[in-house]
Amino acid sequence: MQIPLQITVRDMPRSDALDARIRDKVAGLERFNPRITSCRVIVAESRKHHQQGRRFEVDIQLRIPGHAEIVANHHADEDVYVALRDAFDSATRQLEDTTREQRGDVKLHEQVLHGTVARVYADQGFGFIATGDGREYYFSRENVVHPPFEHLEAGATVQFLEAAGSDGGQAHRVSVRKHALPPE
Repeated sequence: MQIPLQITVRDMPRSDALDARIRDKVAGLERFNPRITSCRVIVAESRKHHQQGRRFEVDIQLRIPGHAEIVANHHADEDVYVALRDAFDSATRQLEDTTREQRGDVKLHEQVLHGTVARVYADQGFGFIATGDGREYYFSRENVVHPPFEHLEAGATVQFLEAAGSDGGQAHRVSVRKHALPPE
């Protein structure tokens, strides 16, 4: 880390065991992403719950290049080590997600398109879908999910995923829309 780890303990006595656990947890985060530039951990005993016994709060703030800040916390646990574990679990998940996103490992979901079956050539096993913007997409028997290809009729409102084909756009995973809305 470029900036040394900052540990703040409020409204409770500081202990070497707690500091050691925090340092171990931060080391685990650094093993996953060695580019962490700073980490601040705040552990406090909550003063809001006197009648319910001791409650602990843990806040973690991480910085990594290319991302503003990761903030994780866990409030109101009766055991400071459980609150610490839960806050670091949350920080780990956020760090993993951010790291995957920065690497480009995040899978983007394909956009579902909507249209109307323009023509069906049942004997030849293919058809065309027209969208509201005037484009047409080819589809074959193998690209129809529901209902079976044989039950598709011209005029049916469908949803599908777009794929590039040799002669233009192709429709994959074609299915009749459950709630028929006008095509987009």
